[in-house]
Amino acid sequence: MPDPTLVRIRPMRATDADPVLAIYQAGLDGGQASFETRAPEWAAFDAARLPEHRHVAVDPTTDQVLGWAAVSAVSTRPVYAGVVEHSVYVAPESAGRGVGRALLTALIDSTEAAGVWTIQSAVFPENEASLALHRSVGFRVVGVRERIARHHGRWRDVVLLERRSPRVD
Repeated sequence: MPDPTLVRIRPMRATDADPVLAIYQAGLDGGQASFETRAPEWAAFDAARLPEHRHVAVDPTTDQVLGWAAVSAVSTRPVYAGVVEHSVYVAPESAGRGVGRALLTALIDSTEAAGVWTIQSAVFPENEASLALHRSVGFRVVGVRERIARHHGRWRDVVLLERRSPRVD
């Protein structure tokens, strides 16, 4: 595994589809990442995420994808043009090495440069590592949606998080 200080962030490419979707599926298989249970086909993944805000973390010597982050628009209404919902996934073998933080930092930089003022997400309360990561880069808890949906046969809560840009008015 590479030294975390050597993780490189680059734009996600279509050629990253297989490792991105494999990392996504590994996160879903862990049961703490999403209500989804199957990663989509690449065409659906690609259509649902804004192209200018997709990043992968790679090993700089092998270009192996270690994790990814991307955003989706929360609405097509013009008033919400500066609000996005994000996802960040890290390969299990790369967890705890700064990959998620590097990805979220790149995502914040790209969205702020594009005039996005709010990044939001919903995280299972049991996913303490994700909650801590998000707090470390400026996200705050804005609420909890209790028993919002069933996941593997049981009701689950989600913690609503958002990061308001201090640079975008």
